[in-house]
Amino acid sequence: MRSLAARRRSPLALLVLIVLALSFTGTAYAAMQANVPPGTSSEEATEEQLEEGRQLFLGNCASCHGANAQGNGEAGPSLHGVGAASVDFQVATGRMPLPSPDVQAERNISQVQFSDEEITALAVYIDSLAPGPDVPEEQWLDASEGDPSNGGAVYRTNCAMCHNSSGTGGALTRGKYAPTLMGVDEQHIYEAMVTGPQSMPVFNDQNITPEEKRDVIAFLKSVEEGANDQGGHTLGSLGPAGDALFAWTIGILAFIGAAVWLGRKAA
Repeated sequence: MRSLAARRRSPLALLVLIVLALSFTGTAYAAMQANVPPGTSSEEATEEQLEEGRQLFLGNCASCHGANAQGNGEAGPSLHGVGAASVDFQVATGRMPLPSPDVQAERNISQVQFSDEEITALAVYIDSLAPGPDVPEEQWLDASEGDPSNGGAVYRTNCAMCHNSSGTGGALTRGKYAPTLMGVDEQHIYEAMVTGPQSMPVFNDQNITPEEKRDVIAFLKSVEEGANDQGGHTLGSLGPAGDALFAWTIGILAFIGAAVWLGRKAA
């Protein structure tokens, strides 16, 4: 007992207790964090995939982004840390490789130049240089598992000011625009939220959880399917701005017509 008591008073005992406490705290914190979808990353890639991705990058992307993806001035930004999700979003939507210099890269599915396997290889190669957001797992893309009501609330708080309340897009400054979200693949919607392409901010899992991202996808798909269509003409589904323009135009014409009619009747 005296021996145990002596060890307990040893300075090393305090150090051991601190290490154990920190280890326990770190483990508990990690367990309590949101379940971040691992998806496609360089950790899951084979040597063949990485080499294929490197060759694809050198042949199609290095002229703008640099041989080591470190950026090339104004021609192209660094890709270190953008992650597999960003590569998949940009390449699988036809935005990259950029066909010509422009204010903004446009979504064009018909211009996708690579197969799914090649896009995966390119994504994991870029992720191997410096890791970033991964391609999401299928469980976070299933709109049927999401809550459109909560997704609508999250969307109106974080997205509607640029993409319009009905997801049809809108104009931004300096010739840029927020694209329509109608007809966009669920995976690309999720990837846009976690990577923040172009003028869009990044919504990590602390800002919007994976469950809430799935809810947003469910909301957008419900709008796309016409769940909010209550009948009548949709006025292009442009939201309150389009409705107000229509009402203002009709109202002004009605007032002019009434003024002309009353004037003629008085004469």
